[in-house]
Amino acid sequence: MQSTAHKKATQRYEQKAYDKVLLRIRKDTEPTRETITAAADAVGLSLNAYIMEAIREKISRAGPS
Repeated sequence: MQSTAHKKATQRYEQKAYDKVLLRIRKDTEPTRETITAAADAVGLSLNAYIMEAIREKISRAGPS
């Protein structure tokens, strides 16, 4: 169990080091969270890493703006 000080330090670090983006996935459309998670697991990536890789690929295919 983390102490309150440890939780606050972790929160400060995350705010400094990371940007957060909310992703909402409709439950009644494909791909579902389960589909995406299974695809990430199949290639040995975390869900976050899999989504970031997909975004990078999409951006690189789009070319310079």
